[in-house]
Amino acid sequence: MQRRTFLQNTVAGAVLVTASGVGLLNPRKAQAAWPKAAFAAVKSKDSVKALFGDAEIVEGGITLKAPLQAENGAVVPLKITTSLPNVEEIAVVVEKNPFPLTSRLKVFPGSGGYFAVRVKMAKTSKVYVYVKAGDKVHVAAQEIKVTIGGCGG
Repeated sequence: MQRRTFLQNTVAGAVLVTASGVGLLNPRKAQAAWPKAAFAAVKSKDSVKALFGDAEIVEGGITLKAPLQAENGAVVPLKITTSLPNVEEIAVVVEKNPFPLTSRLKVFPGSGGYFAVRVKMAKTSKVYVYVKAGDKVHVAAQEIKVTIGGCGG
């Protein structure tokens, strides 16, 4: 049995070395689009600034469906819908999290305006959803109460 495992690991290692040698595995390319400053920011306004710069932020055009009270802050479901044309990007920011930006999605043209995600919340907080469409950024917000052990948060 050890011989079979050794051969499998050897073949798998050879495939990985070959793939990386011909350029099929290049993690730097995948990380190039990752907005490090936005995800590393500790204030929600800094995250938004890093993502959208000085784009005009307007309310409306987004529907955020989320529970008013989440029993488990580790898994808070959010459903985001929009009928805005030319949606380019969707971002979710939880104001009182240690790192507020929880999710970011670049949207392919014509892929629709529905996004569902589960976020982790440290405590009761306001959740903001930003949708970039054209030269404007639209925002919707909702306060979500996080209970700890069902006793309040």
